Formats: sequence, structure tokens, C-alpha cells
Amino acid sequence: MVYSAEYLQSRLIVWDRGEARELYSNGFFGKPLGIAKPKGADFDKPLVLDLIEGYYLAERGKLIVYNEDRKLPLAELEKECRSQHTNFEIKYRVYRGLRDGGFVVLPGVKFGCDFAVYKNGPGIEHAPYIMQVVSPNSNVDSTYLVLSGRLATTVRKNFIIAISYDRPKLLGFEWWRP
Repeated sequence: MVYSAEYLQSRLIVWDRGEARELYSNGFFGKPLGIAKPKGADFDKPLVLDLIEGYYLAERGKLIVYNEDRKLPLAELEKECRSQHTNFEIKYRVYRGLRDGGFVVLPGVKFGCDFAVYKNGPGIEHAPYIMQVVSPNSNVDSTYLVLSGRLATTVRKNFIIAISYDRPKLLGFEWWRP
């Protein structure tokens, strides 16, 4: 099925409620408007997609994006993604790799990171991982690791640094007490 969304103020809105439920239930894409923690796809609301999620779906031919009354070409959607997300290319490479690998990947802004990563999906489990994406030439010092570790333990998650090469490398950190 091909879904349709409207580009509106740096978000994509799937207005058709049936499409919204179906898209959410087939991969936990987006978030139902006004529902903080949805429990399954039994909702009657539009769906709000992050630009990275929408770009992923559009790239695969599963989403058509409209801006006002015209179809937004993929190249133009990519341009919008680049303007809204710092280092979009490296973040998207990691997002795509995780999604293609069967993980559910949601924006991690509420955790102070790039992504929250689920094995099964929200409402089924809490996200076991929070992830920060860095480029191969980034300087990651001990202070950054300690701050990230403190954040991860506070929210009871494992912290992962994704180094975005052509094929991303993942470094996982787990803090524990003896």
C-alpha cells in the first residue's frame, strides 16, 4: 500500500485515519496526534511522522508527500530533511540500516539523543537502547562517554554510539555495579 502525507511545519501528517492506523501497526512509524503513549493501533487520530521516517518510507515508494496541492519530489523532501536535521546523511544511513535490520527506530529527542531503538516496538517494551550518531572523524572524549552513560542509566537504557561509515559500526555501552 502507498500512503499519503502532508508536509506541514517540518512534520509529515497522515490525515487519513485508516492509513494512519495501518502505517503505525506495520512498523510503529510515527505517533498518533495527541496520544503520548499509544497502546497498539486502536486510535482514531492522524499520524505525525518525523522527516527521517517519512523520507525512509518515501524512498521505498510507500509514502507520497504533498506540500499544499502538489506532490513533493523525493529530492525536495531530502532537501527539507537536510535543513531540519544536522548531519542528516549520516543519521539517515544509521536509521535506514537499523530499520532494514528489523529494529523500530524513533526520534530520541526526549532522551537527549538521536534515536530510541526498540527490538519489538513501543507499547510492547520500553526502548532498550538510546543512540547517538557520530561521523568517523568525530572526537569522542571520556567526558562525553561519562555524560552519555549517566543519561542512559538514568533512563534505564543501554547507550550506543553509531559511527556512520558506509555501513555503520555500533559501539554499545552498558553500565553496571558489582
